[in-house]
Parts: sequence; C-alpha cells; structure tokens
Amino acid sequence: MASGFSYTAGRSRCFSYWQEFSKCYAQADAPSQCKLQADDYLECLHRKKEIARAQQVKAEFVKQAKKHAHDRKTADILSDGVIIGVGLIQRDH
Repeated sequence: MASGFSYTAGRSRCFSYWQEFSKCYAQADAPSQCKLQADDYLECLHRKKEIARAQQVKAEFVKQAKKHAHDRKTADILSDGVIIGVGLIQRDH
C-alpha cells in the first residue's frame, strides 16, 4: 500500500480494505486466516469480479436487443444507451 491517499488528497477507495487486511494479518497466527480480507482488498484494487459481471450484463443486453429488434436496427437500440433487457423498465415500441 502506498500512502493511502488518492489523487484528490482524500483517502483512496481501497484504503479501508487495506486497513482491515493489515489488522487481520497483524493479529493472525497464520496468513491463510486473512484470505477473505485479502480477496476483498484485491477485488477493490483490480475490480475483476465487477468487470466480469458488467461484461455479462452487457452481453445479455446485446443478445436481448438483437432478439427484440423487429423493426429497429441493433445499432439504433444500442445508441439509446438504455439497457432495456434487464426487465426493470418496460418500453413501448
């Protein structure tokens, strides 16, 4: 962990996760006891799970957009910028 400060002089977004991990690591008998805190910290840094989930949502949106594009082109639906395939918002065409 660097200084714990972000570019805007506040705390970085992952600093609290780092503190939890370092506290656990200092008190643990074995480093493996802090696996959950380490995973949380690494997820905050790299956002791999978040990115994977966003890609799944986008792929499902594109799939649904192609399926429901009767009289509209897929590019027109995608240019709307609204995810309509999740089922939260029903739009009339």
